Amino acid sequence: MAIENGKPIENGKPQSTVKVTGTATVQPTKKPEAATCPLATFDLPYITFYYNQKILLYKTTPEQQFSDIVSKMKDGLAEALGYFYPLAGRLGQDEEKALYVKCDGEEGFEGGVEVLEAVAEGVEVTELAAEGNEAEKNSIIQELVPYTGVMNLEGFKRPLLAIQFTKLKDGIAIGCALNHAVLDGNSTWHFMSVWAELSRTPSSTPTDLPMHNRLAARSTRVPLTLPASPAAHEAVDPNGPAKVLVPRLFHFKADTVSQLKSSMNSSLPPEAKPFSTFQSLSAHIWRAVSRARSLAPTDITAFAVFGDCRSRVDPPMPSSYFGNLIQAIFTGTAAGLLLGSPPSYGAGLLQAAIDAHDSNAIIKRLDEYEGAPKLFHYSDAGMNCVAVGSSPRFKVYEVDFGFGRPERVRSGSNNKFDGMVYLYSGRDGDGSIDVELTLQPEAMEKVEKDEEFLNPVFSAK
Repeated sequence: MAIENGKPIENGKPQSTVKVTGTATVQPTKKPEAATCPLATFDLPYITFYYNQKILLYKTTPEQQFSDIVSKMKDGLAEALGYFYPLAGRLGQDEEKALYVKCDGEEGFEGGVEVLEAVAEGVEVTELAAEGNEAEKNSIIQELVPYTGVMNLEGFKRPLLAIQFTKLKDGIAIGCALNHAVLDGNSTWHFMSVWAELSRTPSSTPTDLPMHNRLAARSTRVPLTLPASPAAHEAVDPNGPAKVLVPRLFHFKADTVSQLKSSMNSSLPPEAKPFSTFQSLSAHIWRAVSRARSLAPTDITAFAVFGDCRSRVDPPMPSSYFGNLIQAIFTGTAAGLLLGSPPSYGAGLLQAAIDAHDSNAIIKRLDEYEGAPKLFHYSDAGMNCVAVGSSPRFKVYEVDFGFGRPERVRSGSNNKFDGMVYLYSGRDGDGSIDVELTLQPEAMEKVEKDEEFLNPVFSAK
């Protein structure tokens, strides 16, 4: 259910630490290259997910006035939207029920990006960025980003991008809500980097322009019969009512990540393909969550990776492809086998599943969806699942709007289900990784006390 600007309503009044002081609409500085942008098959599964939410926290100096910062960033945003013009559009559906983005040219079209300004001057960036006290920080963090509980389906009438600038005691929070039917994580951070670049150096030409030809990746037109409303779709969720969930951030230092990878690889024969950092850390998380859930040995546990397919499709697409070009890659095993085997067993399952997801596997998945389109629920990953929806390869801490690197990057509550994981590179760029994990309260309490997870020292032999 949508909660406007992240503020719950109690007794008819918003209960909030953050006060919204103004709203505006930012338009692109130039006319879009095309009046419409068709959505490809890769985009369609996310129409009934929710807006992706990202929060970036920055420290500023007293000399940097909030109003001046926001003005420059709005100017940079207007320039960036000229290149990433679908973000200033609205969803549309043609007479054959195929989805697209309306970018310009239709009578009565009102595009643009919603921008909110807010204040929370009693809240410190230093406090929100520090490790620990997660329970106390989460409610405040959620108020720093708009469109909580807003389904991508609402992009027919709502902006496809909403941004909230919040003045904090010692800095600024930038909360972004991005329609997941329009772009994935790779495109999100591409846009963010260009926006930051244009805010630092106005009127320059971005060093990495987006590619908007989605038909190059998949040109099939897929008719979709959409639900009457987001509430109607939520009402038929086979996974039942939403569970109480607890998000937590765990920081793994560079030497711990290196040790995990080395330990996972120590039992492999010389000719074997080594496990990547991602596979090693993911297997470590998978085992910890399975322990915390107290699964029976015969219970099946699954792991899902939302893998980037840009280099896997035939022909390959460039990294600058703007849109969704991801697919969920699944593997699974019995909990007893996962936990009773060496840690490298889980890493091996992940590696095999990822390696097998080649262009043929991608086409097969696209054919299946186009033959029987489905409106997913974001929690459809299933019971006992762990899913990773981000990548430590994204250069999130290089998003510099002119006042340095973010102090912390976080995700909002949208699209988080039991077992959802977001991975971010550590702020210092030294190989450390932040693990943002969401679980039910009982399981999370066990993870927080799990020394094998928090301070791993083991051999994969």
